[in-house]
Amino acid sequence: MQTGNVTTPFGRRPTTLALVKSQFATSDIKAGKSVDKWKVYRSACEARSVLGLRDRALAVLNALLTFYPDAELTEESNLIVFPSNAQLTIRANGIAGTTLRENLALLVQAGLIHRNDSPNGKRYARKDNAGEIESAYGFSLAPLLARSEELAVLAHQVTEESRKLRLIKERITITRRDIRKLITAAVEEGAPGDWQSVEGSYITAVARLKTAKSGVELAAVLDELVLLREGVVILLEMQLKPQKSDANGDEFRHHIQNSNTESLNELEPSSGKEPGGAPAQKPQRGVEPARAFPLGMVVRACPQILDYATGGSISNWRDLMAAAIVVRTMLGVSPSAYQDACEVMGPENTATAMACVLERAGHITSPGGYLRDLTRRSERGEFSLGPMLMALLRSREPDGKRSA
Repeated sequence: MQTGNVTTPFGRRPTTLALVKSQFATSDIKAGKSVDKWKVYRSACEARSVLGLRDRALAVLNALLTFYPDAELTEESNLIVFPSNAQLTIRANGIAGTTLRENLALLVQAGLIHRNDSPNGKRYARKDNAGEIESAYGFSLAPLLARSEELAVLAHQVTEESRKLRLIKERITITRRDIRKLITAAVEEGAPGDWQSVEGSYITAVARLKTAKSGVELAAVLDELVLLREGVVILLEMQLKPQKSDANGDEFRHHIQNSNTESLNELEPSSGKEPGGAPAQKPQRGVEPARAFPLGMVVRACPQILDYATGGSISNWRDLMAAAIVVRTMLGVSPSAYQDACEVMGPENTATAMACVLERAGHITSPGGYLRDLTRRSERGEFSLGPMLMALLRSREPDGKRSA
């Protein structure tokens, strides 16, 4: 068997240390290892984008495999095939000689085959007296056997990425449809709101789809579109959904004060006054909090909140609200300001607001006053977390690095 030898190509073709390294890897094939040649070929086909191969190169690889007589590549057998260019051309669907040589070089560069050139560069085999191949010169298929598991993993990763990309594109299509039709309905039926600005944000997000190629870039556009849709839905909900009665509002407030034992029970009793200011105005009690945005989106927009979470991770809203309590104390936001915000915006949205404030802490003089202002604006229906989250998402690079 000739799989472990380091060889150099015939003629002017140079060798590289990368090719030498791949030949060393081939020599480490486990004794007795075997793999179905067409199974490993399918793996190579599925992983072609990672390997940098085109369809013609895979057709040439297919042709090479047809010259290997057995169905399985095995460590004990001779893994060198030695067809002439004319024979390869016929089995590779009649491709031109120049194209054949280019794609053979690509297969070597990708580490799927090795050259095992003879002294004169010809491909042939010598047999012993018993008719067994004693030495062969041509192309070694040993790399396919050595890398069979790696190629299977690469194929699975490519397939999974394709599936995720398809799901993202489907969600983008549905979200675009929802936004477009909701805006159209709102404008045609005269719903109050700055729909021209919403339309502008929609057009800007859709324009980014033309340049978004990778899954990360498309996911960022999807996040922006989802935020925009949530903002439109919340705006329409505030107009179309009847407000709850005062009694229901009192019941909701009572639920807030008693359901979150990990956060609100830690709030110290409020004196009703902010330090150095006038008595704080208590919010109206019949205002229904807006729906919370997706938790994953909040964490992507405000990653600094992870530094204050238990174990450095946030897997549910309870984790986020617990981290927000720590941030509230750290930023000097009074318990009364935080509780008023919970009663107007809801505990989830208040925790989200605190995460946003943390991200912008360097630009906010008084976090407590800022939160009270957000609470008053939310009470009047003049504030939504959507634009704030969208701005934070836009400020981040596609690789997820925090902006300076």
